[in-house]
Amino acid sequence: MSDEKNRATAEAILPLVGGAPNIRSVAHCMTRLRLGLADRSLVDQEALRALPAVLGTVDDDTYQIVLGPGAVAGVTAQLRGLLDSGDGAAAGTGPQEDPGAGSAPTAEALAGRGARIRAEARVRNATPVKRALRRIADIFVPLIPALIGCGIVAALSGALANLGWAPGLVAALGPVSAGFMSLLAVFVGYNTAKEFGGTPVLGGAVASVIVYAGVAKVEAFGHHLTPGQGGVVGALGAALLAVQVERWTRRLLPDALDVLVTPTVTVLVGGLAALFGLMFVAGEVSAAIGHAATWLLAHGGLLAGLVLGGLFLPLVMLGLHQALIPIHTTLIQQQGSTVLLPILAMAGAGQVGCAAAVYLRLRNNASVRAVIRSALPAGLLGVGEPLVYGVTLPLGRPFVTACVGGAAGGAFVGVAGQLGSAVGSTAVGPSGWALFPLLAGPHGMAASAAVYGGGLLTGYVVGFLATYFFGFTRATLAEYNAVTAEPAAPPAARPAAQPAAGTATAAQPAAEAPGGAADLRP
Repeated sequence: MSDEKNRATAEAILPLVGGAPNIRSVAHCMTRLRLGLADRSLVDQEALRALPAVLGTVDDDTYQIVLGPGAVAGVTAQLRGLLDSGDGAAAGTGPQEDPGAGSAPTAEALAGRGARIRAEARVRNATPVKRALRRIADIFVPLIPALIGCGIVAALSGALANLGWAPGLVAALGPVSAGFMSLLAVFVGYNTAKEFGGTPVLGGAVASVIVYAGVAKVEAFGHHLTPGQGGVVGALGAALLAVQVERWTRRLLPDALDVLVTPTVTVLVGGLAALFGLMFVAGEVSAAIGHAATWLLAHGGLLAGLVLGGLFLPLVMLGLHQALIPIHTTLIQQQGSTVLLPILAMAGAGQVGCAAAVYLRLRNNASVRAVIRSALPAGLLGVGEPLVYGVTLPLGRPFVTACVGGAAGGAFVGVAGQLGSAVGSTAVGPSGWALFPLLAGPHGMAASAAVYGGGLLTGYVVGFLATYFFGFTRATLAEYNAVTAEPAAPPAARPAAQPAAGTATAAQPAAEAPGGAADLRP
C-alpha cells in the first residue's frame, strides 16, 4: 500500500475511533492496529468495518483494527504522524451514521451470532491463567518482524549455499541472519520487564547474562554453563525475577538512594539467580521441549498432526494457543525452526476449503457469498479470522467440518515428518501461502515446500468435501438459501479488483480470535 493510501486509511480511521483526544496509545502487531482508547463507546464499529482497507475489528484489552500484513505498519506510522502533528485533534468525537449499513440481513445475522460467540469467549477467557498467557504472548509479538526477516535471510543463505553460489555473500548473510537470534534472550528480557511493569533496560541487562560468552567459566550444579543455555525461557524467568526485585527494592529504599541502589540490586540479584539457578533449570526445560517435539513427530506423526491440526482453532477459542508462542521461539532458537507451526497452519487450510464449500452451497445468498469472496484471499495468506467469525463459526456445523480439514492437513504433514521429511518454519507469525519462504527441512527447500503444499491441498480438499456433504442440514440449507436479493451494503458494491478489502467485515463485528497476537496463525 502506498503512503498516500496509508495516510487516507489513517485519516478515515481517526474520526471513527473518537478522534485524537480519545487515543491513549498506538501500536501494531503482524496484522492489527492496536489502539488504547479512553472511551470505547465513541467508536463507530459499523463505519470502521465498511472501510475498504479494514478486514475486521476486535474489542479486547486494546481496540484492534485488522488491516493485514504489510498495510498495518504503514497505516500505524501515518496515524502516529497525524496524532503528533495535531491534524486529528479536531476529528470526529462520536459515532457517525453509515448510510450503507443495514442491508444484507443474512450476513448481518451471522455477524451478530459471531459477535455473541466472541463476547462469550472473551468472558470465558478472562481467567488469571489465560490473562498471564496473553501477557507472555505479548512479550514475543513485537519480536515477530525481526524473526521473519532473519528467517527469510537464513533461508536465502541456505539456498545459495546449497547451490554453491556467491560464497562471499553466503558468509556475510550468516551474521545478518544469526545476529538477532544470538541476542534474542536480551530482547525477551527487555520486553518482559516492559510488559510486567519493570524498567525495560534492567530486564534486558539481567537477561544478557544468559548469552554472555564468559558464563562458560561458571559452574552450577556440577556442570559448566554454556552461553545461551536456557534461551528465551531463562530470559523470561530472569526478567520476571528482576521486575519483582526492582519493586521490592523501590518499596524499601528512600528516594535519595533509589537511583543508585535499585538498579544495582536488581542486576546483581537477577544476574546471580540466572547464573546459579535459572540457566540450568531453563536449559533442562528447553531441552525437554525440543526432545518432545522431535519424539512427537518421529513416533506419532499421524496422530500428532491429526490432533494439532484439528484442535488448533478450538484452542484459539479457549485462549490456550498463547502458550505455543514461547514453545515456537524455543524450538527456533534450539533447532533453527519450529516443526509445530506448519502443522498448526493446516487449521487455516481447513477454513479455506470450508468457505469455498459454503460459497457453493449457499448459491442464492448473495450477502454471505460477498463476505466469503472478500475474505478468501486473506484466508489463503493465513489471516483466517474473518472467515471464522464471519462465516464458519456462526454457522456452527461448518466450523466443525473446517476443523476436520485442518486435521487432515495436519495428519499429512505429520506423516511426512514421521517418514523423515519433517517441515519446520524459521519464524513465527505467517501462515498459509505466506509461510512458504520460511520453510526449512532436512531435504532442502523444494522438498519442504512440497510437503507443506501437500498438507495445504489436503486441508483444502477435505475441508471442502466435509463441508459440502456434511456441513448443512436440509433445514439450514433452505433457510440460508432463501435470501435471493442482492445486498445493498458496501461489501457487495465494492469492485472485484479489491478482493482483500474490508468487504468481509461489514458483516463481521468480531473478525479476530481471542488472544490478540497469536491470531489464528499459530
